[in-house]
Amino acid sequence: MCGIAGWVDWQKDLRGYKSVLREMNETQTHRGPDESGEWFSVNVGFVHRRLIVIDPDGGKQPMSKSHEGYEYVLVYNGELYNTAELRKELKKKGYQFNSHSDTEILLLSYIEWGEECVKKLNGIFAFAVWDQKNEKIYLARDRIGVKPLFYARRNNGLIFASELKGLLAHPAVEAKIDDEGIAEIFALGPGRTPGHGIFKGVEELKPAHYLVFTSDGVRKNCYWSVESKYHEDDLQTTIRKIREVFLNTCIQVLVFHKLFIF
Repeated sequence: MCGIAGWVDWQKDLRGYKSVLREMNETQTHRGPDESGEWFSVNVGFVHRRLIVIDPDGGKQPMSKSHEGYEYVLVYNGELYNTAELRKELKKKGYQFNSHSDTEILLLSYIEWGEECVKKLNGIFAFAVWDQKNEKIYLARDRIGVKPLFYARRNNGLIFASELKGLLAHPAVEAKIDDEGIAEIFALGPGRTPGHGIFKGVEELKPAHYLVFTSDGVRKNCYWSVESKYHEDDLQTTIRKIREVFLNTCIQVLVFHKLFIF
């Protein structure tokens, strides 16, 4: 588990507001107790709290890469299960790697496939990319929303964080609850309505969605949804496919326990 946060404002030089983002980062220390990182440009600031699992040196964040004269910067919370497959595909396209981390693979995937990169990802994630070439911030969340991501629009800017209290550490985000927020708190059911952030003016990026923020505003898109299809496989094919999914899941659970429990 890691914690990400950031701020983009087209009218401010955020290099003069480092203390704000550092405070946002500090509130999420429990999500990543091992390491803290930050990156700032004129209009953009990213911060990150890291729980180190793989490649302590090669997986440092925020991660920055230059491609065709433009800079791309990533903050990421999650895990990619198809890192090896993506690495192989990117290598065929001529990319070189400086680490063994899935962080680098994710950033290169965005550089290669842009907004459509999420369709290639198999994993749990919430991440943000600063795309200097297109002067935009790209936020994305995994298909079923395992990893959290909240954001708030304020004037000419957008502020995001893994947790609500990360957002509330920003002076422009107040803990105000309106009728909608009260309804969310007291509503019966398994949890909050996807997309709602409880506090006034705070939103949650929905599962299987990505968001693009430019000087023209916000654009959101759903990149995946569950589809109902007629089952055409025979019995043996069905057994084989279920077995593959089951074993893959077991392997992921065992890796998780080895890394985090023992």
